[in-house]
Amino acid sequence: MTKLTHIDSKGQAHMVDVSGKALTARSATACASIKMRPETLEMIMTERHAKGDVLATARIAGIQAAKRTSDLIPLCHPLMLSKVSVEFEADPELPGMRVYATCKLAGQTGVEMEALTSVSVAALTLYDMCKAVDKHMVIGEIQVLEKRGGKSGDWSLGAEESTIPVDVLPISSALEKASDQNIRVRFFAHLREQVQRDECVLNCHELPIDATVSDVIQGLVAQDACLAQAFANESLLVAVNQTMVDRNAQVHPGDEVAFFPPVTGG
Repeated sequence: MTKLTHIDSKGQAHMVDVSGKALTARSATACASIKMRPETLEMIMTERHAKGDVLATARIAGIQAAKRTSDLIPLCHPLMLSKVSVEFEADPELPGMRVYATCKLAGQTGVEMEALTSVSVAALTLYDMCKAVDKHMVIGEIQVLEKRGGKSGDWSLGAEESTIPVDVLPISSALEKASDQNIRVRFFAHLREQVQRDECVLNCHELPIDATVSDVIQGLVAQDACLAQAFANESLLVAVNQTMVDRNAQVHPGDEVAFFPPVTGG
């Protein structure tokens, strides 16, 4: 039987000494689900909630929670996280929302607890935002999907048998399965208000083989002519996978392309 690392030889709980461990790149992804009425899910996705953008609020809550994990879980180490991402996937079959969080850092201990705390608080925030209209929501299926780095190496839920329902896939399957042939397009600051959406998806089959950001713009305008005015602004900034580029930069399936005005708040 594997020894419990948080219990010493006297059976007392203690914080593990990681000072002798190597500094390595580590990451972890976790997920949670929150079941709700179909009309509640529709209200969230169409941004008709009176409290505002439910997903944006839950995303911020999840990021903040990951950074405060050591304040909430007694034996966790305070960590200098280099990245926290929180994403949501509407699942009409639940019906409800699946929450995914990925945490990364270069450190001496893993970030599984940070990812789990992130999805838990993000799901709780969804509940808090929507409880006035749906008191029967159920939060569940909180689990680690994969972890990378450290002495124990990489681990993925999809790589071993599990009692978890088969419709709960690892992040590499649950998200990439839906997005491996798509480009995710996001809009920020007042551009978001101008186009009246936070993000949209463009199928790569609708683009040339060596597609560029300009091709993405043309594809979006072809889908919705109302976007033409917004993209007519040549001063718009663009980032591909969070790296600033120009409109001649190439894009690939699974990329995230973000547009925002030349001057935005922090």
